[in-house]
Amino acid sequence: MQLVDSHCHINFDPLAGDMPGVLERARKNRVDYLLCVSVCLEDFPEIAALSASHDYIFASVGVHPNYRDCREPSVEELIALAEDDGVVAVGETGLDYFRSEGDLTWQRERFERHIEAAKSVGKPLIIHTRQAAEDTMDMLEGLGADSCRGVMHCFSEDWKTASRALDIGFFLSFSGIVTFRNADVLREVARKAPPDRILVETDAPYLAPVPLRGKTNEPSFVVHTAECVAALRNVSCEAFARQTTENFFNLFSHARRRSDA
Repeated sequence: MQLVDSHCHINFDPLAGDMPGVLERARKNRVDYLLCVSVCLEDFPEIAALSASHDYIFASVGVHPNYRDCREPSVEELIALAEDDGVVAVGETGLDYFRSEGDLTWQRERFERHIEAAKSVGKPLIIHTRQAAEDTMDMLEGLGADSCRGVMHCFSEDWKTASRALDIGFFLSFSGIVTFRNADVLREVARKAPPDRILVETDAPYLAPVPLRGKTNEPSFVVHTAECVAALRNVSCEAFARQTTENFFNLFSHARRRSDA
């Protein structure tokens, strides 16, 4: 069985302080590939370095919608960084009305720049949305994000939002949230989603799945999310792992499989 953690932040503490252990535990739990996701340009060099030194770690470049006190990316800078061979996606980007308040014009403008950059380089978007699903989908649809596609990271919305994302070629990535007791609506989405549009992730070091909720999340824990979604869909975890791995390389077409895989 081969799994991909399609969204993690292993450059964050406390995972960064135990990198050899984090990567070894992932390997032992059959997590063969990781996508380490950028949240600000200041931290991008360390993500790029991780990807350059490990042929199973991929990188993205982008600025998270809640990061206000950081360097604001231009379309040109995002394009230049995203053109690197080790970068497979643009983001994470999107809209978040839960943590950010007031006039959020800056957030929408930042999101638009990421969409334009992704379209220019032909690499998919990694979308973060929280309490902003309708505006997020309106921007993706209105700005032609179907031409680069992408993934709704840590998906936690209802089937209506899922359908809109699927209609423009986007994938749905399920995190440990799908294992939580109060996630019935999300589990229904996980049952109904097309098999070729599903990914799994940890969002490590956050959102550890049941039965490890409350612990620091790490890529090795993605197996619990995979087992949960596989059971919801009445398929074996082995078959689900194969499918989601194929889905990952389908979406992130610039990611390269290891020669020994």
